[in-house]
Amino acid sequence: MGRSQETFGKKDNEKKRAKKKTEKEERKVERQANAKAGQPLEEMFAYVDENGNITATPPDPTKKRIIKDEDIRISIAKQEDREPEDTLRTGSVTFFNTSKGYGFIRDSQTQESIFVHANGLSGATIGENDKVTFEVEMGPKGPNAVRVKLASATPPPAAAPAPTPAV
Repeated sequence: MGRSQETFGKKDNEKKRAKKKTEKEERKVERQANAKAGQPLEEMFAYVDENGNITATPPDPTKKRIIKDEDIRISIAKQEDREPEDTLRTGSVTFFNTSKGYGFIRDSQTQESIFVHANGLSGATIGENDKVTFEVEMGPKGPNAVRVKLASATPPPAAAPAPTPAV
């Protein structure tokens, strides 16, 4: 009874599976026959020549160069001559959503739009079209404006030096 329920398609699929299995076994036997088992260690080595190319032949010992440990640099060289950039920038607020606490400032020098979050405000409340001063720090998604303050129309007066007492 079990045999009569088997259809032609099922028999055909079984034959295909059996054929794949035997082909796979044949490929495995062929790979094992062609494998170079027991190669000498020297045949498995790869060498790098003086130009950085990988070769099977060892390098010429007459072309050997001695490199001091101090000459090897793994990090970026220090840039001591570099002048510090002016970190304080000015710009105007193009958009600010007070309920969500974020917005964008257009830098007056580069015309770049810089993201600002309410956490980056220095106690000031800002609105659209306000002139502000700020510093830029790189965040995970790009530049962020921090230490944002309203720009005053006139700069604050410099503190006068304290008078020295007469002797």
